[in-house]
Amino acid sequence: MGHVALGVGALLAAGIAASLLAGRLRLPGLVLVLVLGMAIGTDGTGWIDFGDFGAAQDAAVVALALILYEGGLSSGWSEIRPVIGVSIALATLGTLITAALTALVAAWLLDLDALHALLAGSTVAATDAAAVFAVLRGSTLRRKLARTLEGESGVNDPVAVLLVLGCIEAIEHADFGLLDALWLAARELAIGAGAGLAAGLLGVWILRRVTLPSAGLYPVASIALAGLAFGGAQSLHGSGFLAAFLAGLVVGSVSTPARRTIVTFHEGIAWVAQLALFLMLGLLVFPHELVDIIPEGTAIAIATAVLARPLAALAVAHGFTAPERLLLGWAGLRGATPIVFATFPVTAGIDGGTTIFNVAFFVVLLSTVIQGLSIEPVARMLRVTSDEAAIPEPLVEPVLLNRLGAETIQFPIRPGDAIEGRPVRELGLPREALLNIIVRGDRAIPPRGSTVVQAGDQLHVLVRQEVALEFRALMQRWRSGPIVGPERRRPRPRSRPSVTTIRPWLQADGDPQRPRKVLNQDVVEQLRTRRDEPGALVALDDGRYAVSGPLLAIGPSSELQAFARRRLSTAKTPGERAWWQEVVGALAR
Repeated sequence: MGHVALGVGALLAAGIAASLLAGRLRLPGLVLVLVLGMAIGTDGTGWIDFGDFGAAQDAAVVALALILYEGGLSSGWSEIRPVIGVSIALATLGTLITAALTALVAAWLLDLDALHALLAGSTVAATDAAAVFAVLRGSTLRRKLARTLEGESGVNDPVAVLLVLGCIEAIEHADFGLLDALWLAARELAIGAGAGLAAGLLGVWILRRVTLPSAGLYPVASIALAGLAFGGAQSLHGSGFLAAFLAGLVVGSVSTPARRTIVTFHEGIAWVAQLALFLMLGLLVFPHELVDIIPEGTAIAIATAVLARPLAALAVAHGFTAPERLLLGWAGLRGATPIVFATFPVTAGIDGGTTIFNVAFFVVLLSTVIQGLSIEPVARMLRVTSDEAAIPEPLVEPVLLNRLGAETIQFPIRPGDAIEGRPVRELGLPREALLNIIVRGDRAIPPRGSTVVQAGDQLHVLVRQEVALEFRALMQRWRSGPIVGPERRRPRPRSRPSVTTIRPWLQADGDPQRPRKVLNQDVVEQLRTRRDEPGALVALDDGRYAVSGPLLAIGPSSELQAFARRRLSTAKTPGERAWWQEVVGALAR
């Protein structure tokens, strides 16, 4: 058992390393991971002897379902709604045109009859969501083009697999005609769409109304939802791929508790699925067999990438300019999906199934390398780029926030909570916490002091880690009350003028980041906290103010403000300047 775990870990680590290297080369990670699988397989070093197409197909189908679910989850309806018409047209009519034109070339080069040629064309007609997303991330394509490609790659897999299954049925059963094929497609797509939408809506309803005892259970619930969508559709003889994508799209389009946790979890699961899928498909290939179909495979790859797919995009991508249509045609990357579909003829025992699998593998490998390396130069040549990333990353990731000493807390307002019906100004937020946004239904509301909190709202609060314990206690009061901030003693002015003191901070003075006493005077309020190094601005019980840090300065507001201005004029670093500007501003109020 230990050897198996070691082997799996080593393979995943090697796959990650290959993906990193591929990213530096501007290639989808698929390419080098596939090559890695070929290198360690039976026809390479022989480290792993694997040739079970049936087991590979079952595992690959599950992996594709997880990848498609994550694709829908990450996209969200608001992102693909403006381009959904063109995405569907490319995924349906575009896939049919690409398959038909590729079939003509395959029939001529491989001497196949019409059905076998259409089967070969159908296997390479689908684009791959993982490959497309890998290339789009960080590219500068216009946002509209990127979203169209992303939406299409999630929708066309069900269409392409139906083409493959229809061709196999027609080859195996002579009485399987056009009407049967249309009924198969309509039934599978309708059941898949219904199952996916139903599972997604049910998942949203549950996630919004059921509070799970641990944040770690929300990803588990999402995995269960993906399984229900895919398995339910498959059990009803519908398209599990379409169901998985639509379920993810529904869940990703609305605000739910722990949404970012769920999305991050599925990104990781999708990466594991991709790496395992690419490695496994690489193991299935015998490189010496690819040598025999290099001329035919090269010609079919060129015909698909240069002729079939661009013509399909030109024909169906209405609303786009000619250069944009050409880019949509060129950017339709093949990936693991066509190779998975090419295993179906092999497992079905179709004559020439192994040849079709090898051709599909070679076409995918060649077209992905060429197109993956050239999408950005072609886009610049066609002048369809922009100054922004095609698929921008979130402004701040949770991991980065934690590294910077802060975290974002999501607080759902339940009926009966103590803060229900209260304005934001009465929430009692400490100075080290900031209410970023209030999510109410499908709207994001910028909070103001007069904004009234309602049941069903989601409060997103940015909290510094030094007040995390204090903030948890505050959230308990938000639930059960009382909503009354701690009473602060007002400093009483002294009859005699305060004396300003400036000296180095000593270890005996305590923690400069959160001082409790300064020269035997109680700290009644911490006004500001320094970021670049330990330090704070505090109000003292005797009416004076103090700045802690490398230097301790105590005095009345006006004199301490003058001291801060002098330090600002001699500040040597941006952090130091920002701190003294903050002190001056706080004391001026």
